[in-house]
Amino acid sequence: MSALNLLRSAAGAALLVNAVPHGVAGVQGTPFPSPFSDPPGVGPSSPAANVVWSAANVVAGRLLMDRTEGTTGERVAGVVGATGMALVLAAHFGRVRNGSRRVRR
Repeated sequence: MSALNLLRSAAGAALLVNAVPHGVAGVQGTPFPSPFSDPPGVGPSSPAANVVWSAANVVAGRLLMDRTEGTTGERVAGVVGATGMALVLAAHFGRVRNGSRRVRR
């Protein structure tokens, strides 16, 4: 288990978690913020853009996760990465959806 594999596990899990809200919004046909919106991450993106962004996150997340060995430490890193990303997304999209459109720079 190397530090690089721990980082891959955390990043891969974070990308897989990020795929969920974008994929769900896209499949529902609902505009949802993405990096392609104006302003990025705040303005609405089309459902098609969200489906594409979700798919890109799934592919990148799986590629990163497939390069790990699956040790206990890597699994823990994956859980930490996924939980961290979920908390960041909840805070960000909560602010966006509640009308506080401030973006941290």
